[in-house]
Amino acid sequence: MLGVTINEMFGQTEINYIVGNSHTLWPAKPGSIGRPYPGHKVGIIDGAGNEVPAGEAGEVAVHRTDIHGTPDPVFFLEYWKNPEATQNKYTGNWCRTGDLAKKDEDGCFWYQGRADDMFKSAGYRIGPSEIENCLVKHEAVANAAVVGSPDPERTNIVKAFIVLTPGHNPSVELEAELRAHVRGKLAPYEYPKEIEFIDALPMTTTGKVQRRVLRLQEEERKKTPPERK
Repeated sequence: MLGVTINEMFGQTEINYIVGNSHTLWPAKPGSIGRPYPGHKVGIIDGAGNEVPAGEAGEVAVHRTDIHGTPDPVFFLEYWKNPEATQNKYTGNWCRTGDLAKKDEDGCFWYQGRADDMFKSAGYRIGPSEIENCLVKHEAVANAAVVGSPDPERTNIVKAFIVLTPGHNPSVELEAELRAHVRGKLAPYEYPKEIEFIDALPMTTTGKVQRRVLRLQEEERKKTPPERK
């Protein structure tokens, strides 16, 4: 409507903008958060601090030094009066963001979610973003959030909280339809075993879904035994 190109950007309070799009330098790929901005050394690393191959998920990290070998000027100095937290932010010379992504052969980053939002289910490591993106493509879904709900046999099960679009109502049939929708597009272990329809998702002031609130809610619910009637 405004006749301008929107360039998405990714960064943190601690490390400013490090990845994004620039329509004058490279074409944006729909769904990608872009490429590392010139000058920065940005990688996707594993738990030991080693860069992972293209197509493999890992944690987005920024090197202490830029491509010229000098300290990257966008870095924060430290967490105020918390040297331990500052130290834990780093693995070697890599500063971890806590965000997961994959990198394709062209160097574009594809966001996978927060590292602390990942959960295991029956031995599989699952990220919520891909499932949520799949769910919102269904005409009945206005918004969705996915968390791991504690389960004694599988550690966690995939649970989806769904906000419906106007004109659609909760039903067992719709639950089955949404499960089939995800199973038809993603891995068999990623479809939601439980679905809860809610009026609104808990959001931050900047419009991000607070999965942590839902995750804690599920933990408390599973701790409380059902009432006897």
